[in-house]
Amino acid sequence: MNERKRFWILVIIVSISGFSQGMLLPLISAIFEKDGVSSALNGLNATGLYIGTLLISPFMEAPLRKYGYKPVIITGGILVFSSLLLFPLWKHVLFWFILRLLIGIGDHALHFSTQTWITSTSPQHRLGRNIAIYGLSFSLGFAVGPLFTPLIKIFMGLPFIISGLLCMSAWLLVFLLKNEFPDLPQSTKTDGNFMKRAKVTIAISWVAFLGPFGYGFLESSLNAMYPVYALRSGIDLTAVSFILATFSIGGIVSQLPLGMLSDKIGRRSVILIAFAGGAAGFGMAGFVGNAVSLIIATVFVAGLFVGSVFSLGISYMSDLTPKELLPTGNLLCGIFFSIGSLTGPLAGGLFLEYMEGVSFLLIIAVIFSVLFIVALVGGRRKAVQIP
Repeated sequence: MNERKRFWILVIIVSISGFSQGMLLPLISAIFEKDGVSSALNGLNATGLYIGTLLISPFMEAPLRKYGYKPVIITGGILVFSSLLLFPLWKHVLFWFILRLLIGIGDHALHFSTQTWITSTSPQHRLGRNIAIYGLSFSLGFAVGPLFTPLIKIFMGLPFIISGLLCMSAWLLVFLLKNEFPDLPQSTKTDGNFMKRAKVTIAISWVAFLGPFGYGFLESSLNAMYPVYALRSGIDLTAVSFILATFSIGGIVSQLPLGMLSDKIGRRSVILIAFAGGAAGFGMAGFVGNAVSLIIATVFVAGLFVGSVFSLGISYMSDLTPKELLPTGNLLCGIFFSIGSLTGPLAGGLFLEYMEGVSFLLIIAVIFSVLFIVALVGGRRKAVQIP
């Protein structure tokens, strides 16, 4: 199989993964809110996905180097679709937390492997474009996911079953791929344990990880906690689904243009523009009250800017990181994404508990304002030698 076919199979797999994640966060939040679960516990439950990612992260790189990309993707896919199909069996906060934790482990295995495979094999002049397509496929799936939330009105388990079967169908495509292996470390100073490689990679590429962190915070807080805020504010669940989908559509529209622009003018410049635009967009959205049409318009603008910061961060990391450390760099992108994702629901739950009357979207605007300042003062790339 040639590289082009492999690339598009990986893209399809990631799009279905995006669909399941985009559906899962608002779906479970809405179910728990309807059942009277507190916003703090609701937000804590949403962190299961990202706790799973963090727990498995230190152990992901070794099997990838030993067994290759394909077995890791297969294992991750099995965990994801099996867990999705188990949700309708028992509606319990702890049981669903465990299933979300398992999905976090499976999704991380899937994304880490596909991401590393693409960044390791893409030519430099097409890296931004390829990662943008990768991010675009995830965003497309993520945009469609929330639209399936209203299916709980037919049967609570229906969205979970549909998502599980779609994930299984995409997973079968992996068997068409020929297994490959990532490059091994060339330096004896970086071929030891994960922590050694992570320390070196962070020293080289830390500023690139701001994008995954910011997107993680944004994705989890917007999809897990904003529905709670919106429902309490009198916004209909169907309208909430369209608001979330509109944000993703904004990211879809701009994903490829921003990726290609970053190939031309540099990742750092585009990331700074994205952070500033996202802060402004969510800031405006926070001051329009409950006017759904205005929320949709401003959230769409925000999506145009920050819907791409995860893929831009991956591309920037790939620019800064030596090739033998790309698996570690991609793993760290996932870790920083998960840290942001953990922070989002926890901060969002506390915000809803103690900041009544203040728009939830303002907390996202503040986060991107801070990220813009940190990235701006972080300085341009300097040559860093592997110690």
